[in-house]
Amino acid sequence: MESKKQQSRATLLLSALFALLTGLYLLVGGIWLAAVGGSWYYPIAGVVMLMVAGQLYRKRAAALWLYAALLLCTMLWGIAEVGFDFWALAPRCDVLVLFGIWLLLPFVWRRLTPSRPAVPSLLVSLLISAAMLIWAGFNDPQEINGTLPTDTVAPARDAAPQVADGDWPAYGRTQEGQRYSPLRQINADNVHKLKEAWVFRTGDLRLPSDPGEITNEVTPIKVGDTLYLCTAHQRLFALDAASGKEKWHFDPALKTDPSFQHVTCRGVSYHEANAQNAAPEVLADCPRRILLPVNDGRLFALNADNGKPCETFANKGVLNLQTNMPVTTPGMYEPTSPPVVTGTTIVIAGAVTDNFSTREPSGVIRGFDVNSGKLLWVFDPGAKDPNAIPADEHHFTPNSPNSWAPAAYDAKLDLVYLPMGVSTPDIWGGHRTPEQERYASSVLALNATTGKLAWSWQTVHHDLWDMDLPSQPTLADITDKDGNTVPVIYAPAKTGNLFVLDRRNGQPVVPAPERPVPQGAAKGDWLSPTQPFSALSFRPQKKLTGADMWGATMYDQLVCRIIFQGLRYEGTFTPPSEQGTLVFPGNLGMFEWGGISVAPNRQIAIANPMALPFVSKLIPRGPGNPMQPPKDAKGSGAETGIQPQYGVPYGVKLNPFLSPFGLPCKQPAWGYISGIDLKRHQIVWKKRIGTPRDSMPFPVPFPVPFNMGMPMLGGPITTAGNVLFIGATADNYIRAYNITNGEKLWQARLPAGGQATPMTYEANGKQYVVIAAGGHGSFGTKMGDYIVAYALPDEK
Repeated sequence: MESKKQQSRATLLLSALFALLTGLYLLVGGIWLAAVGGSWYYPIAGVVMLMVAGQLYRKRAAALWLYAALLLCTMLWGIAEVGFDFWALAPRCDVLVLFGIWLLLPFVWRRLTPSRPAVPSLLVSLLISAAMLIWAGFNDPQEINGTLPTDTVAPARDAAPQVADGDWPAYGRTQEGQRYSPLRQINADNVHKLKEAWVFRTGDLRLPSDPGEITNEVTPIKVGDTLYLCTAHQRLFALDAASGKEKWHFDPALKTDPSFQHVTCRGVSYHEANAQNAAPEVLADCPRRILLPVNDGRLFALNADNGKPCETFANKGVLNLQTNMPVTTPGMYEPTSPPVVTGTTIVIAGAVTDNFSTREPSGVIRGFDVNSGKLLWVFDPGAKDPNAIPADEHHFTPNSPNSWAPAAYDAKLDLVYLPMGVSTPDIWGGHRTPEQERYASSVLALNATTGKLAWSWQTVHHDLWDMDLPSQPTLADITDKDGNTVPVIYAPAKTGNLFVLDRRNGQPVVPAPERPVPQGAAKGDWLSPTQPFSALSFRPQKKLTGADMWGATMYDQLVCRIIFQGLRYEGTFTPPSEQGTLVFPGNLGMFEWGGISVAPNRQIAIANPMALPFVSKLIPRGPGNPMQPPKDAKGSGAETGIQPQYGVPYGVKLNPFLSPFGLPCKQPAWGYISGIDLKRHQIVWKKRIGTPRDSMPFPVPFPVPFNMGMPMLGGPITTAGNVLFIGATADNYIRAYNITNGEKLWQARLPAGGQATPMTYEANGKQYVVIAAGGHGSFGTKMGDYIVAYALPDEK
């Protein structure tokens, strides 16, 4: 008996100690938060918890009354801040609810006096809190519920009539970048029956010499009976489309280094020569070829039938893209996306190392003869004369704005549309020339045959946030309010804006007026007083506040609120600062390289925007932070962390805005899937996508039923079967949704991260859906080497 009394006493002391420590934490942290302009809830809650601790120590049931009042008031305060949003409410009350349940256990409350009258009050408070959370779980204020039009329109002009319905011969299926397939064998009624058809393993896994930013982002292409795909180290595989069995492979022998900012391959390009555009020796050598970009600055042309280098192309099948570059260090210039291929020309650009120095490779765009590899034209965005081809003793302009994402092509207009980045270093621009500013963060339209400028349209002026155009533009023909067909280009931007331009002349079709933005640049820099804001956008409609801060518990949420109050933040386009600036939308962008998908038969689109803030902090030059790079200095191998920015007055520290526990400080959702009516340019539905299953600190062996809305890298595809497919999320799944209303129809567990855009095709009368499941190093998903195909089971 005495032992039970001692255990009960120990239980009360432990309970009192928990309440004491929590109360002290909330009081001290809350006073700090209130002193910097934040909410007064936390110090008040801290005082109440200290009172609860005192009453527990004295064995008084008043502890339960106090605690019931605190829990109920916390729920009401949370609803006042964020409404009935489950994921926003949960961290405000999770610890309190669990401790409340603990206090209701008989071996706790029976030791309190007088106990029985106080127990119902706490029970009622817990039940009310549970009811509020359940209600919030079924009523998501962030969702938009609507229905996209189902009527079809007259067929749009087909820029690539030679594409068979069952093929996927380019990165976006066609070079218009629509990521749409006319196949309908798999449809909204039967997609739930999809089963794994085959799995191919490339054997290409992470190496000790790789940087953190090693990624598996490939979208395979399919021509005839063969799939072609590249791996992270740019090994090229040809697979039988029906069985997934290897036909041949080619290894370019890429030698990586931890200083590479990227080790990735998003895809390859295909070209088929004919007697009208190719010499007999070309037809004999390589009539069908695959063009493979390699991260060390090479472009291979390989026979599509056997994988052998095309002897008649460049230097026996290898084109050196480092020629005339001002810097030729491997890994500083990286073509990571498949080039555009016309009947005569290969148009290729590439990534450069962000934020390293003011002397890096050029972002020059070049056109090469598709058969011989001969240089036909250049467009160097940072040069006074962009089309000037340098002689052997001259080089392209260092740090010209680059275009690292896939481009799009209009065969009828013979225009190639390039999504442009910014002159590096990205986060300080006082040194930039007018030429470096002119085409930065723009949609650039060039004549694909000559390289001459057709038009350009800038989406961010004097970009100091790395808010470039990160994905392949999408071309479509839409019907305006007067019934006229307008050829447009959709340009998704990191800012969340979806710019809609007439692709003939670059004039906005959807208004994008200039609006004032925050001012106050760092010393020596300057800012544009205005920026363009598209009327079609997923950008935040209001500034973040302390109420938007998040955490797994009230403890780290309090820390996030304190950090938030200490950052400079005045809304979108708050300039970089030594204080530290909250960048939202973040450097990762609301749109990334996955782009959007357009179903031209219905004039609708699917997008998957993100909402993850970053923090950038300028680091003035001084001891340990020299202006010029030390001898043999190399890149950091990452796009986050300390970035040197040699040659300008500041380095910079770039990171996602995370709590001490490594979770985002902004409340969910961080990722959505959404449907857009292109006739009205209106967002019709928007849903969270992704669960925290693979982001937990411990393995979760079962599906998590809660859609939190996870960050993602990769894009959607759509089909005539009224189904959209997407992987991309930070949990390892591929999912299918009803295009019309966003209803989830199917999902399958992937063996590794699916940070890639899927594709679909037909082989031997069967439709397949294929995705690369290889993970993403810096994104933190499970790495692997899988290519996974799904199909409907054979009818018995």
